[in-house]
Amino acid sequence: MKNSKEELMQELKANGIVDTKVLDSIKLVPRSFFVENSIKSRSNSNIALPIECGQTISQPLIVAFMTQNLLLNKRLRVLEIGTGSGYQTVILSKLSRFVYTIERYLFLKKKAEEKFRKLNITNIFCKHGDGGLGWYDQAPFDRIMITAAAPEIPMLLLDQLKDEGVMIIPIGEENDVQYLTLIKKKGKSFSKKNLMKVRFVPLLEGKINK
Repeated sequence: MKNSKEELMQELKANGIVDTKVLDSIKLVPRSFFVENSIKSRSNSNIALPIECGQTISQPLIVAFMTQNLLLNKRLRVLEIGTGSGYQTVILSKLSRFVYTIERYLFLKKKAEEKFRKLNITNIFCKHGDGGLGWYDQAPFDRIMITAAAPEIPMLLLDQLKDEGVMIIPIGEENDVQYLTLIKKKGKSFSKKNLMKVRFVPLLEGKINK
């Protein structure tokens, strides 16, 4: 059955998405713009959908949940690891000052940049590279969102997080249980909290695809 945007919004609210700014961003940004024509009719369904290069666009609930837990505002600079379709990137751009996003597939990076131009978004900066290395030239960041699973906390990225900063990342092996994990940095230490079970593609460090 084809879902409407209003049905999707009600589903998000029923599953704990209460931040009105996050909900407004999900409502205003057309997910259909980021998927192929053959599956546009499913863009308002709360499911992950395939994109090129064997990647996926996360289900709207996961996008909203990760965004809500970052506690964003328009003063913050965000690092996103895994641009993918660019959908999550645009949601972040609506709620923060700047978004720096890294994609290891050059094809996806170029395609996402084209979409950002068409949407006239000017506070997103894209880089083709190894997301596991982060973006030292622009560090430190107030927030870091990682949209691929790592077996453990990537310390290179944690080093690029500001004091009192927040990182959200799926932790776990590719074929094992993964937990969406919220990490808060304080001085040279950090705390972590498992939020929910998830299933993400792996963060492949050291690999860049043309």
